[in-house]
Amino acid sequence: MPARWIKTMMSNPTQKFTIPPVQPSQPGQRYDGLIAVLEQSLEEARSGELRLGQVLDRLGEASFSLIFILLCLPLLQPISMGPVATIIGLNLIALGWQLIRGKAEPWLPERIRSMTMPARVWQAMLKILMWVVKISGWLSRPRLQSWVTGPQANRLIGSIVVVAGVLLLIPLPGIPLSNLFPALVVLFIGIAQLERDGAMLPISLFWLVVTLAYFGFLAYGVVFLGDQAFAWLSYRSLLPADWLP
Repeated sequence: MPARWIKTMMSNPTQKFTIPPVQPSQPGQRYDGLIAVLEQSLEEARSGELRLGQVLDRLGEASFSLIFILLCLPLLQPISMGPVATIIGLNLIALGWQLIRGKAEPWLPERIRSMTMPARVWQAMLKILMWVVKISGWLSRPRLQSWVTGPQANRLIGSIVVVAGVLLLIPLPGIPLSNLFPALVVLFIGIAQLERDGAMLPISLFWLVVTLAYFGFLAYGVVFLGDQAFAWLSYRSLLPADWLP
């Protein structure tokens, strides 16, 4: 936590301390600011006074990337999640579209923003977010920032997220890796945006190419097997009845 915040708390310990939102103009304090926001939110969650809109307002522009990462975490395993993946895909499409339209922060209906959750749920979610921020800080660092900041970069990031969300909507029950590959696309684009690390963007694009190739292979397999089945049925229809088993 920055020294000026600690000094403020010590000078007036009875005053309610509120951490300001993470500002895009303070890249050097970004990591400390995110951790401080999550720690304060965790303390408020224990008292049961925390609303979703409060957390999003404090996180500011980091809300998009943290939500992206949080949504893709359940999909980072080889088994298809079925309806869960569909719900996540719809949310990713909505969030990605907001980025394309130039939204600085995620927009949610007021009813959802004012939603409260049990303290245990808040604590679990906020601890996961703190873990995500710390892991992202270890894996990445600010570099090639022009690739992931600004309106054009946000439109590119939003487009990638929308494509990944659409792929998650395709019903492929029982098909392995059909959720994992799109989730990796979103994971690395989320880290790229969170840490302002343009070097993560090519990694996300690589997984996007792998994902499209994998889905293309599945589509080819379906068409090929369907063609073979149609040819076999057509062949059987041409044989005399006494030739058939």
